[in-house]
Amino acid sequence: MKTLQTRRDFLKKTSAAAMATLGMGAPLAGLLSSCENKIPTTADSVILLFMAGGMAHTETFDPKKFTPFRKGMEAKEVLSTFPSIPTKLDGIFFSEGLENIASVMDKGTLIRSYQAADLGHILHTRHQYHFHTCYEPPQSVVVPHLGSWIAKEKGALNPVIPPFINIGQRFTVGEGEELKAFHSAGFLGSEYGPFLIPDPTAGLDAVRPPVGMDTKRFESRNQLYNELISAGPMGEFGSDYQKESLKRSMEQAYMLLNSPEAKAFDLSQEPKESYDKYNTGKFGLGCLLAKRLVDQGARYITVTTEYEPFFGWDTHDNGNTRLKDMKKLIDSPIAQLIKDLDQSGKLDRTLVIVASEFSRDMLTEGRPDLKVQDQVQVPDIIEDMKNYGMHRHFTDGCSVLMFGGGIKRGHVFGKTADERPCKTIENPIKIAEIHQTIYHTLGIAPDKNYEIERRPFYTTPDGHGKVEFGILAKS
Repeated sequence: MKTLQTRRDFLKKTSAAAMATLGMGAPLAGLLSSCENKIPTTADSVILLFMAGGMAHTETFDPKKFTPFRKGMEAKEVLSTFPSIPTKLDGIFFSEGLENIASVMDKGTLIRSYQAADLGHILHTRHQYHFHTCYEPPQSVVVPHLGSWIAKEKGALNPVIPPFINIGQRFTVGEGEELKAFHSAGFLGSEYGPFLIPDPTAGLDAVRPPVGMDTKRFESRNQLYNELISAGPMGEFGSDYQKESLKRSMEQAYMLLNSPEAKAFDLSQEPKESYDKYNTGKFGLGCLLAKRLVDQGARYITVTTEYEPFFGWDTHDNGNTRLKDMKKLIDSPIAQLIKDLDQSGKLDRTLVIVASEFSRDMLTEGRPDLKVQDQVQVPDIIEDMKNYGMHRHFTDGCSVLMFGGGIKRGHVFGKTADERPCKTIENPIKIAEIHQTIYHTLGIAPDKNYEIERRPFYTTPDGHGKVEFGILAKS
């Protein structure tokens, strides 16, 4: 079992890494990085739709035998709590409630064999950290987020639009500090960090001064803010590179504030018919905002259902009941985003990913050959509807959807067993392969690295991530 058992350890060690990163100079481009400009790009932009909290594969994109609820049933009988529905692909089924996404599967690839990491005792934010950075916490430096690597290596498509935008996650709920730990550009510098929009309905507020404050007063307050930074840890411990990077990030914010592109953040500008198709809540409107921002030249966007412990996909109880609501939240907007991007011609150059940190199962915590401590008690005999659904964390078989950006259309990759444990049995793929395949579509070399702490630091650990060509269309 891995070390790092508590949230306190997680915070202590990532905070120490943050302070260490402040003192670093400019990252030096690795001498080993030799493949630049040799990879033909198939994508210009990336949208990650992140189902934070643990989306059960057997209840969504990889359904198994449906067992209806009845009092007195055995927990071990339950593989899926929803009937299967057909998709656009012959012989491929989804779980009931995802009819709209099923109708666009001819436009993308379904991965059924993603295996999440073995990180010991399950902690959502540790697995989310691993998913978004490709590195297992803790690290001696603050590791850049996937979006920050892309922002650094590819730059902005539109100099006014932030190259890395994160939509939908508040940091004032649940494990807020742990979530902040991986929403960072790390040693790459503040200018490549996420532009945060916790609520897409208030997206315009992120690019303009507060109500009642004119631009001149806003600029004056910003000057004071810079002075406070100089007097704080950044001023005392930050390197010249980190200070300049922070300055450039503030300058970019001013550019956006005064630009016509700022209107892209205002969802009231969207035609009502289109707005209503996306309006299932914050996540749906986040998908709409992502579409509008890609139209304006956004490089990388995350839209999340938001992680808050014991809510959303974090189904420690009432799994079946809550998943009905989660499917209503995501089904229409994800499908509409794919349709709109395809109709506008943007999908071919926009890579859209639907993923979660791990899956769920009624009985297995962790994976069959490496079980970890149970975090929820599931009775052997189910008498109450609240115990009907996937409650435990499962890492050995997860589903990922990919569309556009050079990905095969109408393709299924990998397979999980039809009987418990519903684990990966064909073409396993792990996070390093997911990341490296994303980088490949953008033309970022697999050996890209920077010299940090006198050693090369790669986009994937030790540069070992491999492109999974089995999901890529032939160029």
